[in-house]
Amino acid sequence: MQRLQRLQRLCLTVSVVSVLFAQALDAQQRPDLSGDWTRAVDSASAGGRTVAVTGDASFRRGDMGSGWGASLVVRQRADSLILEYDFFSAYDLQPRVRLAYAMDGSESRNSVMIGHAASGQRARLTWQGNAVVITTSHPAPRSADGWASETEVRHTVTLESPNTLVVEVARAGVPGGAATTTRTVYIRK
Repeated sequence: MQRLQRLQRLCLTVSVVSVLFAQALDAQQRPDLSGDWTRAVDSASAGGRTVAVTGDASFRRGDMGSGWGASLVVRQRADSLILEYDFFSAYDLQPRVRLAYAMDGSESRNSVMIGHAASGQRARLTWQGNAVVITTSHPAPRSADGWASETEVRHTVTLESPNTLVVEVARAGVPGGAATTTRTVYIRK
């Protein structure tokens, strides 16, 4: 009987150690996304500049890209991933937009003040292999029948090389609109 109990304890200990080792190994293999990044310029973009950089320059057509601006600061900590970018022009005297996400997968809430009222966002960060996936629920306009709804945006962030960050964004279609997917490449400054 004692031999069976020792064997059971040994199996349990080996199982626990194996799980902890696998989690530690997985965490060690995760890339550090920290850095100052600037959007790579291509012929389809507006010269890699946002209104924050160009002021009242005319807008060009294009997609919504990452939604995070042409210049992006990423700080990765053990407990959080923090993104900062300019949304406003310099003469607006507004601070950078700052979004913080908990690394443990718990819900993160951010409030963004763009316009005349704050907009609340709920998000979760998960790791899928070497990619960070941030799934955010945004309040959407009320439907024709008066019901409030939300729309979901999923950012998949991958460190393609030490100097290249790729952000793929899948946006759910709001009522009457189609779902979209965009890909934005950032280069380390």
